[in-house]
Amino acid sequence: MKKSIICTLIGSSLILSSGTAFAKDDIKIAVLMYGMKAEFVQLMEQAAYNHPMVKSGKVKITMYDGRYDALIQNNQAETAIRTNHDAIIINPMDYDANVDVVDMANEAGIPVIVTNARLNTDKMTAEVVSDDVQGGYLEGKFIMDKIGCKGNVVILEGPKGGSGEIQRGQGNEKAIAECPKGAVKIIERKTANWSRAEGMNLMENWLMKYKGKINGVIGQNDEMALGAIEAIEGSGGSTNSYAIAGIDGVTDALYSVKHDKMVSILQDANGQMQGAIDVALRHIIGAEYKPTSPIWAQYADKLDWNNGQSKHYNIPWTVVNKGNVDNLLKMRN
Repeated sequence: MKKSIICTLIGSSLILSSGTAFAKDDIKIAVLMYGMKAEFVQLMEQAAYNHPMVKSGKVKITMYDGRYDALIQNNQAETAIRTNHDAIIINPMDYDANVDVVDMANEAGIPVIVTNARLNTDKMTAEVVSDDVQGGYLEGKFIMDKIGCKGNVVILEGPKGGSGEIQRGQGNEKAIAECPKGAVKIIERKTANWSRAEGMNLMENWLMKYKGKINGVIGQNDEMALGAIEAIEGSGGSTNSYAIAGIDGVTDALYSVKHDKMVSILQDANGQMQGAIDVALRHIIGAEYKPTSPIWAQYADKLDWNNGQSKHYNIPWTVVNKGNVDNLLKMRN
């Protein structure tokens, strides 16, 4: 059934405003997000609805909130397949548990695009992500440079078992390993589940336990790093006494960079989501589909469309600093 639909799409003569020919004007893509509370995920949702093909009405998006539960995401994939969606885009909660989504989609003949986080399989149609090892390395390198490769650091980790926690942790460790052996000690590393509130609670405990002994704070996302800042300032301390880094480039983190409280490694939510939609449409419609998102022009020197046939697309990182933060904030507002 699915193969016949795709063949019909490719063979049609109906012309869209984008110049792409295909038979149906109600292409449906299911987007499975691991949860919808964090600003970064909300930026991804906004990017989905702002994709040119979605805004034109030629593509319908069904947004699913996984509520931070891999089993719920797997059940939502079953629903998307049963309701005849033409492709599935998943931002997975769990590196291993959500592999079932890929297996189910493949069995149904539906393209499945992984975005933002990774899955422990190579059987997806494609993945449109950013290199989390590199992201973790970039934030870790900032911390090491600022503390002069000497002292004690704490790491606020993502949810255990997620690819972000695993791979950003690898990048953190890579940066620390470049310092002289034993010069930098990781005195605590625990998950705060991407949460600002949990990050604040952990940091409050660590500030009491290691009074005056913490030099660097590595937050594997911005929300947790911002929670650490709240804990430091709430205890009467100053961020000037710490090197603090996070990942994502959420709005509050951009303002914190502007005020010299931290550094953030911006992960492009728009690039990941709109890139994933373009790749999904290429696999639904066929070779005549040309990408309509501006992200391919934005990253023309770093990101090759390759006729939508690559297995892996890596959206570049941007280190947010005083030199670029104002422009990034203008783009956000």
